[in-house]
Parts: sequence; C-alpha cells; structure tokens
Amino acid sequence: QVQVEESGGGVVQAGGSLRLSCVASGSIASAAPMGWYRQAPGSQRELVAIISIDGVTTYGTSVTGRFAISRDNAKNAVYLTMDSLKPADTGVYTCTAVTPGVFPSVYWGQGTQVTVSS
Repeated sequence: QVQVEESGGGVVQAGGSLRLSCVASGSIASAAPMGWYRQAPGSQRELVAIISIDGVTTYGTSVTGRFAISRDNAKNAVYLTMDSLKPADTGVYTCTAVTPGVFPSVYWGQGTQVTVSS
C-alpha cells in the first residue's frame, strides 16, 4: 500500500502565502511525477502544479508566477509554495504521486483545505 499525506493548509488573507507539504510512504521505492491538484466548490478539479523526478515542472495557467513546486526525492516529498494568494485560490488541494514502471499507479491524498479570505 502507498499512502499520500498532505499538510500545511489553512486560512490566509489575500496577498498572503502558504506552503503545502506532501509525503508518499509505504510500498513505494520512489515516486515519478508528483504534484498538486485543487478543486473549488462547484468546480472541476484542476491542475495546480506537477514536477517530474528530474525536476521538470508544469503549472496551471492561473498560478504561474505565484506558486512554486519543489520536491525531495530522498523523502518522496513534494512542496508547494503559494505566494500572492487570491480568493480564487480557495479550494481543496490534493497531492498525487505516480509510481514508475511499465504499469504505473496513481495515488491521491485526502486533500487539505486552503481558504483565502478577501
């Protein structure tokens, strides 16, 4: 079994910053891409950011220039630093990890709530 656990959500005022952390543990030797998705009430889940094991990053268009994703391969951990937060960034942020191999598996965390007040 693989467990993915997020931490670091909370309530912040617009313009503020938050840092989310995520660790993949259990029966996982290493995680290939790891990243973050978010879902606001009444909206579809959208990509926030994803990072490959080599450090190649991809960001959703709404967060480019404000958010930064990084990872620690030794810890199977990924981090999301969010700056200049806006009320539109409010949502449940969920971490994902993909195990490498011919038949990769995708694992999701439970999600952590981020609320940005105006």
